[in-house]
Amino acid sequence: MTGMLYLVPTPIGNLGDISIRCRQTLEEADFIAAEDTRVTLKLLNHLGIKKSLVSYYEHNKASKGNVILERILNGETCALVSDAGSPAISDPGEELVRQCVEAGVEVTSLPGAVACITALTLSALSTRRFCFEAFLPTDKGERALVLEDLKRESRTIILYEAPHHLTGTLKELRDALGEERRIAVIKELTKIHETRHYLTLGEAVRF
Repeated sequence: MTGMLYLVPTPIGNLGDISIRCRQTLEEADFIAAEDTRVTLKLLNHLGIKKSLVSYYEHNKASKGNVILERILNGETCALVSDAGSPAISDPGEELVRQCVEAGVEVTSLPGAVACITALTLSALSTRRFCFEAFLPTDKGERALVLEDLKRESRTIILYEAPHHLTGTLKELRDALGEERRIAVIKELTKIHETRHYLTLGEAVRF
């Protein structure tokens, strides 16, 4: 009998945000596929759950995806988690979902935390129409093409960026979108030190 894949969102900062259903799914799954088993182990310890963990991340998804799929086809239930938020959103989990669907495995996604939507609701920008770009490409040529596309984008744009690259990315965005484009810079979502800045790209670069 074929098993099943559950996509289980985890808290993006505050461990108290885990839902009852997500917790129950983690408890009942035969094993958990985790982006970083050390991060997931901290969550499981907090919840008092002991469960078999399998490492599944960007650089091993080709080999481990087949292993996970085989276990599911043999009747096991897998809960897929990322380090924070919903798996398969800007995350290697999208490849495992594709593998499972192509193999006829049932996949279900539990509702829960996702950083991009949480940030959007706090942005004070239009939430009716928006696009999600995740992290800009690191390849210079590809990055330039994406920035060129964004020049024509009128919807609210959601981007992720690492703190140590933020200043440089803000300068690139200012050059592409203009000084007066209004933005929100939000970090440490749901945590004690959550901060939000509402300003223009020109102001952000000078901040």
